[in-house]
Amino acid sequence: MKYLISIIITLSLFVILLFNTLPTKAFNTATIVKVPYEFLNVSEKKEIDCLTENIFHEAAYEPRDGQVAVALVTLNRVKSNQFPDTVCGVVHQKTSFYNRVICQFSWLCEEKKSLTEKHQSVYNSVRDVALYVYFNHAVIEDLTQGAIYYHADYVSPNWSRLEKTTKIGRHIFYIDPKVRTRYDGKT
Repeated sequence: MKYLISIIITLSLFVILLFNTLPTKAFNTATIVKVPYEFLNVSEKKEIDCLTENIFHEAAYEPRDGQVAVALVTLNRVKSNQFPDTVCGVVHQKTSFYNRVICQFSWLCEEKKSLTEKHQSVYNSVRDVALYVYFNHAVIEDLTQGAIYYHADYVSPNWSRLEKTTKIGRHIFYIDPKVRTRYDGKT
């Protein structure tokens, strides 16, 4: 009996040592989930619809990485204490500047165009991107490196206080050194 207890303790120590020396990636159980739109509750559908509209109007014809990046910026803002704490709040946020209303996303202040049948398939594809990012943002790589701002490469806003992180498609992405989101390589 004395030897059996000794063997069990030795094996237990061996197993503990083995698991403590394996790379942490071996234990990464985070997996990408795919959630169909039809399975969402009313609140989730509203958030996905806002995210989809933002991606659609900002990057519908960008490469998929560009669409994902726009979605990530939106979610990075949600996680920041400088913006509203919901996707719809971030997307629809407006500020006043010298008696002028400014939208955080320019499409919101412009006249909305109705979706045609031609655009419906693009919209559905963008909604798939929105679903992917919304439900997986905690485990996917943040292509924007924590960005909370971006602009198209054909405009030159005066954003001297911002630090460029990357360019994806036609958009250039920025962080505000004073307002960092909790960026750790993931969102």
